[in-house]
Amino acid sequence: MSLEQEKTAETPKPVGKFGNLFITLYNVFGFIGRFFREAFLPPYEFKELMRQCYEIGYRSALLISTTGFITGLVFTKQSRPSLSEFGATSWLPSLVGIALLRTLAPLLTGLIAAGKVGSSIGAELGSMKVSEQIDAMEVSATNPFKFLVATRVLAATITMPILTFYTAMVGMLGALLNVSVNEGTSATTFFQSALENITYLDIIASTVKAIIFGFTIAIVGCYQGYHSSKGTEGVGKAANSAVVTAMFLIFVEEVVCVQIFSLFNT
Repeated sequence: MSLEQEKTAETPKPVGKFGNLFITLYNVFGFIGRFFREAFLPPYEFKELMRQCYEIGYRSALLISTTGFITGLVFTKQSRPSLSEFGATSWLPSLVGIALLRTLAPLLTGLIAAGKVGSSIGAELGSMKVSEQIDAMEVSATNPFKFLVATRVLAATITMPILTFYTAMVGMLGALLNVSVNEGTSATTFFQSALENITYLDIIASTVKAIIFGFTIAIVGCYQGYHSSKGTEGVGKAANSAVVTAMFLIFVEEVVCVQIFSLFNT
């Protein structure tokens, strides 16, 4: 065998697009499986978990409050003309309550968190990866996966349902402002009408979606940051990929959850 033939034989063939896809999926599921192994085995990082809950939850409250209030206000304003054509403006509180709790609150909170929390996690872990801080933690006998990844994913999964119902409440306050100004409806009457058609299934569905969205946002951000490379350029790509991928998966999960929970309403 000639020298050129030996080099050709030793050179690995390109994997291809589908091969790269399967390798990526294998790495992703392996990353998720490692999270479930590390998150529920001692030692537990309670202090870091509480700090991440504060970072993810409290520091997102102002942005979520503003967005939720405006959403409730605008949604009510835009829905009034259509209902007034049928003389059904009295249904506005009920319409807003159902729309917020069933769909708008978890979806809106998830998208905001994907932009703020997902990018933050991706950039933070990415910078630690390229600066070899994660390698230094391994050398110092600290489990970086448990400390950095498990705490962030658990914190996002815990805080997202709380933020979701907070968004729904703030959105109803925005709707109340619009309804009280135009119809003179009292707060008591508004909330009675808004909540009378809400079922336990709606609350359960919103909670489940919020948990799934929170887990998705954090696991995507951690994965992108944990596997970033190429210096500062890789950090930016990790943050951008975390946001885009998380938002895409949230829309997919929203469609799937709607189809599943609609089976229980029939």
